[in-house]
Amino acid sequence: MKAYLDNAATTQLDPEVLEVMLPLMTEQFGNPSSIHSYGRAVRSSIERARKSIAGILNAAPAEIFFTSGGTEADNTAIRGSIETLGLKHAITSRIEHHAVLHTLEHLSKAGMIKLSYVNLNEKGEVDLEHLETLLATNSRSLVSLMHGNNEIGNLLDLETVGDICEKYNAVFHSDTVQTMGHFPHDLQKLKTNFIVGAAHKFNGPKGVGFLYVRPGIKIAPFVHGGAQERNMRGGTENIYGIVGLAKALEIAYRDMDAHRRHIEGLKSRMIENLRSKIEGVSFNGNSADLGNSLYTVLSVSLPPSDISDMLLFNLDIAGIAVSGGSACSSGTDIGSHVLNELQIDPDRANVRFSFGKYNTEAEIDYAVNTLADLYKKEAVSL
Repeated sequence: MKAYLDNAATTQLDPEVLEVMLPLMTEQFGNPSSIHSYGRAVRSSIERARKSIAGILNAAPAEIFFTSGGTEADNTAIRGSIETLGLKHAITSRIEHHAVLHTLEHLSKAGMIKLSYVNLNEKGEVDLEHLETLLATNSRSLVSLMHGNNEIGNLLDLETVGDICEKYNAVFHSDTVQTMGHFPHDLQKLKTNFIVGAAHKFNGPKGVGFLYVRPGIKIAPFVHGGAQERNMRGGTENIYGIVGLAKALEIAYRDMDAHRRHIEGLKSRMIENLRSKIEGVSFNGNSADLGNSLYTVLSVSLPPSDISDMLLFNLDIAGIAVSGGSACSSGTDIGSHVLNELQIDPDRANVRFSFGKYNTEAEIDYAVNTLADLYKKEAVSL
């Protein structure tokens, strides 16, 4: 048996999405910047997709800009707002995705901004009082805090942070890559200036995403070289990716309640089974709090063991796909910056299980039983 439990890294393409993409890979092959009929037909597909996404998120089509994914969207929002709006100070946390952290650290080292880090508690939750203190002493700041942490599943209260940012005239950017398509976002109600999405996190294609820019905010492009995306991103558009993105988001919202019930059931089942079968298991951040975390992510901390260093390898051999943290850090020796910041015991093995709509109870049981067997075998060998 196999079990794919790394959906926070990427998800399986939905067949309905592939169906709408295929014609744009074959007969509808025009360049959307061309003025002839081939180009006009494809341009219409892009604008229909933009209108669909805007309607789902309660935004205007002119506020949606297509990108190559979440990383480019984050970079565009951060660099564009700092360079165009003249911001000299930015606030983030030390457990953000590297698309945010590395960008802000680069700008700080270049002398373009002063960078501050908001305090976190032992669970990785943002200290909102400290955020206010930082904003009160630094006028016109950029605040960049993610909605859902990709490693430990913590959720940020976007409404409260938006209110705080509005109070201090701050520009608020939130990386919503892990929550887009899994939680509703009403952009008329939220006070975010920028949010982002990546299609492959909600059963769409890889290599395509979008940036939402609130009306009244005008920033320079991150990618130069053409007038595409209303002069906001140079380069020929990823047409079939854009159409697939729109369809994937439509399906995600259409079936969100059912998918959430199904996935929460799988996560709850795994938590209960792990607690009953592995003594000393614990969970990082808020990931085991079903009402206060990403229902798609469970960060598991396992007891110190001689098998810790080879645990992911052994699970992979058994056909179980998981992550030790963020997929973007796989293959490095430095470990997870998120778990390091939370001061998780380095002798404990940490596994991120992440769930999707195609997962089954059988996969959950197989993963837990395999993990428990690995620990039992070690106990016998000792």
